[in-house]
Amino acid sequence: MTRNTDHRIMSQAVREWYRYYEVEWDDQASSFLCDVAIELYDQGCRSVDEMATTLIGTYVGLAATRINAPSSDAVH
Repeated sequence: MTRNTDHRIMSQAVREWYRYYEVEWDDQASSFLCDVAIELYDQGCRSVDEMATTLIGTYVGLAATRINAPSSDAVH
């Protein structure tokens, strides 16, 4: 596969997540989801459907993309 194809798979999977949850574009969520998509790809996930299904099933809604964000308690 070419690099463009790889990026297209991951990008499409993230877009499917947005479409499924009907949320507006969010830079923080997108960064998080793209990082997860890269990890999934590195683990052998090569189809848009499989990757999107994993993202949708694992990260339910926008709030779930914040799980690794530092809380104010962690900073203090």
